[in-house]
Amino acid sequence: MNLEQLKYPIGHFQKPEAITAKHLTSWTATIAEFPQKIAALTNNLDKDALSKTYRPDGWTIRQLVHHCADSHINAFIRFKLALTEEAPKIKPYFEDKWAELPDTRSAAITSSLQLIAGLHARWATLLQSLHSEDLIREYIHPEHGKRFSLSETIGMYAWHCEHHLAQVQIALKN
Repeated sequence: MNLEQLKYPIGHFQKPEAITAKHLTSWTATIAEFPQKIAALTNNLDKDALSKTYRPDGWTIRQLVHHCADSHINAFIRFKLALTEEAPKIKPYFEDKWAELPDTRSAAITSSLQLIAGLHARWATLLQSLHSEDLIREYIHPEHGKRFSLSETIGMYAWHCEHHLAQVQIALKN
């Protein structure tokens, strides 16, 4: 694998030309199932295994798990903002800097796995309750200078789940 394939083992997110109910059902299921999948991959890993990376200069498995918790908390908040405000401008964060903080570099992954489990249970409940008028609601991402609909965002975070699961699987083979 070349560096791009290692960094993006499942490729980049490709937004469908038209997002269908079938896409949304599949993506919501991916988000709902993520806690069990990440826990199954990482349960009982020792310190050495958690320190493995999926590519040179990439994040460790520990950092990936903590990153998913951080990223998905931000995503959940973005959904709530978009559902309760008119096209809110969200606050971006420096995920690369967050990944270097002491809690991300050294804390046990148990707390993030628990956080992911609870968060995804609530997120899946929210996603399953959305109606067509909710799915077209948007937020503004100033870093990208564009609006994102909630339907597109569901797809992006389903992709994000699968993206990091693939990275963990690669790291475990290293």
